[in-house]
Amino acid sequence: MSDASSHPHKSHKAEYFIIFLLLTILTVVELFVPGMSISQFAKGSALTVLALGKAGLVGWFYMHLKEETRWLKFIALIPVSAFIYAAVVVLESLYR
Repeated sequence: MSDASSHPHKSHKAEYFIIFLLLTILTVVELFVPGMSISQFAKGSALTVLALGKAGLVGWFYMHLKEETRWLKFIALIPVSAFIYAAVVVLESLYR
């Protein structure tokens, strides 16, 4: 008989600590981006990419998407496709 209690629990402490450090580093980088002497578009793009990276790390590791089925991973990506569509529409309107 195989039930959930017969499998030993794997500790994720080291993995979570590494992700915590990565999120901390990305947050520190985000703090320095507004002070950089680059264009507003570059600042906005950098901050957006950093935010998406942080959201991806949180979803993948802390919300356990890496352990889910392919179908649930696909469903979780639907908001990303909506963001890409919105970004394309905004950029298209800016360059008209």
